[in-house]
Amino acid sequence: MSLRFGYGLNGFADHRLEDALVVLAELGYDGVALTLDHAHLDPCGPGLAQRVDHARRLLERFDLDVVVETGGRYVLDARNKHHPTFVSDVGAHRRIDLVATALRVARDLGAPVASCWSGTLPPTATAEQGHARVRRAVEQLLPVADEVGVTLALEPEPGMFLERVGDVAGVVEAFGRPRRLGLTVDVGHLVCTEDERPEDVVRRHGDLIANVQIDDMVRGVHEHLPFGDGEVDLPDVLAALDDIAFGGLVHVELPRHSFAAPVLAAQSIRALREGAHTADRLTRRTS
Repeated sequence: MSLRFGYGLNGFADHRLEDALVVLAELGYDGVALTLDHAHLDPCGPGLAQRVDHARRLLERFDLDVVVETGGRYVLDARNKHHPTFVSDVGAHRRIDLVATALRVARDLGAPVASCWSGTLPPTATAEQGHARVRRAVEQLLPVADEVGVTLALEPEPGMFLERVGDVAGVVEAFGRPRRLGLTVDVGHLVCTEDERPEDVVRRHGDLIANVQIDDMVRGVHEHLPFGDGEVDLPDVLAALDDIAFGGLVHVELPRHSFAAPVLAAQSIRALREGAHTADRLTRRTS
């Protein structure tokens, strides 16, 4: 299999950026998902260009690829988690500006993708207003994505306005499937919210997938778990990603496990390699 594995740095929030990269490079990861937040690369602090350049040089030193994530919990509001969002009653422009910054940071880091989600629709807003707000955000961000040559990947998130893969696919279709608009798939979310098996969702929407997060999860519970603690069939999912010839990073997403980051990173890369080996044997046997 030609899949490449990464690790989300939101799961290394207690480590300095360089220390986290050392650990992951030593374990043999191919890259990282870098969340713009206070821990490793604050998008709101002074001297962003210099800090981005420093991060780029570190990634080059350790030969790690990168994608950019924008899911920091309190990066825009110190009191309200994940606020404001694309669908907020007020302040949506601040989220749009953050994602635009993420697209430009991705370009400067050499990342092909910047990922984001819609946010949770306020009780004061209708679904029609939610769709209009998402559309407005994408309309403003697509020109930036085109300018910098980075794909904007929308992630369906349990409990948010765009919750299922079909919700994001509908947005992409509404814009005529532009080159720089794609889908972030979190494999655990597929178990949590989708009706189909995760591997079937991957194959059905493979032409839209621009970014992959991977973790374990159980049906109906939005809790990111280490591999083996949930219901994800890892070999089957990896086989599906190989079937669609996904060429990006398949990166581990354990944002609440920084307390055990080195141990879990080691366990995760072993599980991914074993899963890929099993998937490869099964694929060869049935081909």
